[in-house]
Amino acid sequence: MTHIVFLDAGSMGDTDLSVLQLAECQLQCFASTAPQQVTERLADTDIAIVNKVVLNQSILQALPKLKLICVAATGVNNIDLSAAAQQGITVCNVRGYADTTVPQHAIALLLGLTNQISNYQQTLARGGWSQSPHFCLHNHPLTELDGKCFVVLGYGALGQATARLAAAFGMRVLISEHAGARECRKGRVRFEEALRQADVLSLHCPLNDDTVHLLNRETLALLPDGAVVINTARGGLIDEAALLNELKTGRLAAGLDVLSSEPPAASHILLQDARPNLLLTPHIGWATPEARRRMTAQLRDNIAAFLAGRSLRQL
Repeated sequence: MTHIVFLDAGSMGDTDLSVLQLAECQLQCFASTAPQQVTERLADTDIAIVNKVVLNQSILQALPKLKLICVAATGVNNIDLSAAAQQGITVCNVRGYADTTVPQHAIALLLGLTNQISNYQQTLARGGWSQSPHFCLHNHPLTELDGKCFVVLGYGALGQATARLAAAFGMRVLISEHAGARECRKGRVRFEEALRQADVLSLHCPLNDDTVHLLNRETLALLPDGAVVINTARGGLIDEAALLNELKTGRLAAGLDVLSSEPPAASHILLQDARPNLLLTPHIGWATPEARRRMTAQLRDNIAAFLAGRSLRQL
């Protein structure tokens, strides 16, 4: 009997996880798992499913029975891939399940900021429209996207899909080359030059040693006044203290679906004060019911393939 454990199944919301119950397998789902509970819960496990639970070297070394890690996400920065490889543990992720939902959310954040949706909603809740001498209200300036420069950083499936949506609004799309790249590939713009032209900068790159704090005090300063930063990728891509300084001056705006720590502490610097140029959502860009069903189907396929002696979406 193969033992499968999903350590943070609660992250899937109301998704039907019964499809993960394969023949001759025992499935155990925990809503959440604290770091100190991981080793105990995986002690007799053959296959671990995790979304954001960290499986580092010390944890993996304590799990000699573990054969497969199925990550319920595309990003695998929570897994020590080197340690897994050394122990012969296969790691699989899921891909393409949110190729429509994440781009949709990125554009929703952008429209929320440029069309001042949240700010106008708050103004109306305070009675601002009712007190207006005119049929309309001009409390918050709107921004037209047509003709603006939309820079994509990370041009995989998500970046490409988001760029297509931006182009549909009449935006001029630029694809940024990787930061620090020695050569600039055809059709791309050097990182620093792309930032200097960006009316909107949308992040779609993975978080790794090369991209931690990719946007920091120096690189944020390259963005033109009034630029909008959209991040639906990973919070660690941005130095949040540096971003907050820019937000306080009003020079930049930001729409963020991710933060550097999740869930964030109540004391997180970006949660302290409501700012008209900051729009936050709780890492939900990936989480439409349709996307979660596609993810669950891929998890099942990955496990079934492994049990049959092959691997899907192996890293």
